[in-house]
Amino acid sequence: MALMPVMASDQKTEAAVACVGKAIQITPVQQMVSSCSGAILTSMFVTPFDVVKIRLQAQKKPFVKGDCFLYCNGLMDHLCTCLNGNAVQKSSQWYKRPSRFAGTVDAFIKIPRNEGLLSLWSGLPPTLVMAVPATVVYFTCYEHAKEALGYDRRKSSDWWKPIVSGITARVWATSVISPIEMVRTKMQSEQLSYRAIMKAVVASVEQGGIKRMWMGWGPTLLRDVPFSGLYWFGYESVKSWVLVQHNRTELTFTESFLGGAISGTTAAVITLPFDVIKTHRQIELGQVMGTSRRASSTWVLISNLYRQQGFRVLFTGLVPRISKVAPACAIMISSFEYSKKLFRKMNYEKCLQTNSSQEMR
Repeated sequence: MALMPVMASDQKTEAAVACVGKAIQITPVQQMVSSCSGAILTSMFVTPFDVVKIRLQAQKKPFVKGDCFLYCNGLMDHLCTCLNGNAVQKSSQWYKRPSRFAGTVDAFIKIPRNEGLLSLWSGLPPTLVMAVPATVVYFTCYEHAKEALGYDRRKSSDWWKPIVSGITARVWATSVISPIEMVRTKMQSEQLSYRAIMKAVVASVEQGGIKRMWMGWGPTLLRDVPFSGLYWFGYESVKSWVLVQHNRTELTFTESFLGGAISGTTAAVITLPFDVIKTHRQIELGQVMGTSRRASSTWVLISNLYRQQGFRVLFTGLVPRISKVAPACAIMISSFEYSKKLFRKMNYEKCLQTNSSQEMR
């Protein structure tokens, strides 16, 4: 009689061990949901800072029709073209609203007071339409690439696998979203209807070939590929070190947050020259997109910048870049890891319940 509880206990232990293996591998849908939640949280936090930055820029040098600027929600840089101020488009011109701000803090106070709290998230909804799917593709692709390469954090020889996985994911995500971003920019710059934009896209492809749909793809990869490789290498290195030191299998939320901030800051500093070139290049492409003149090559742009402003131009904007990238990376990766942890727990409990039900039958 005494053997019965022992046998029951052994069966529970075996079921628990089997469920641990199943729970570790979350489903692709759960990976997508995890990255989606992180994307939304990141955008909600970072967007107000970029809205204030653009409003201060517009105050210092008012935008005129055809001017382009980069708007970032913490996940993607979106090229925006200044409109001409007619009544139809007036509601979308949040960047041209009249105000006088003494500085960043003053802008954070006056914008909600005079225009409503939601004004700090002006321009966010349309950019989320692309930013969230792009982030889902990026993180899901990274996870699958890392798994396909057989990455094992306990092996020091596997240090290169997060780099390759990050680069692969970034190239794929950028390639998928680049044509949509081009269409969005052209639609905004020329104020075209959906029917007119399709005609414009067809005409553009006939004139410059299918590669015209990926206009701006190169400058985007110029920064994002090195950043992605360095970021994932840094994050996985920090993660491996912490887990080995504490003999654990998962990071806490705080550890993920700090790891994302550290790796994001490091990658941002190293890739700053690429970011400067990419910003100038994208703005130039946006300004010629609605005209017949051709954009100069990236190398011509680099030589012009060097000739006009010297080598130091490649290292401008370090503090603003870090202040935006560090929290964005920290929020994104910690939310992503935390969501995956919740899904693993949910899968584990569901597996135990299923096994219990089968044993009772």
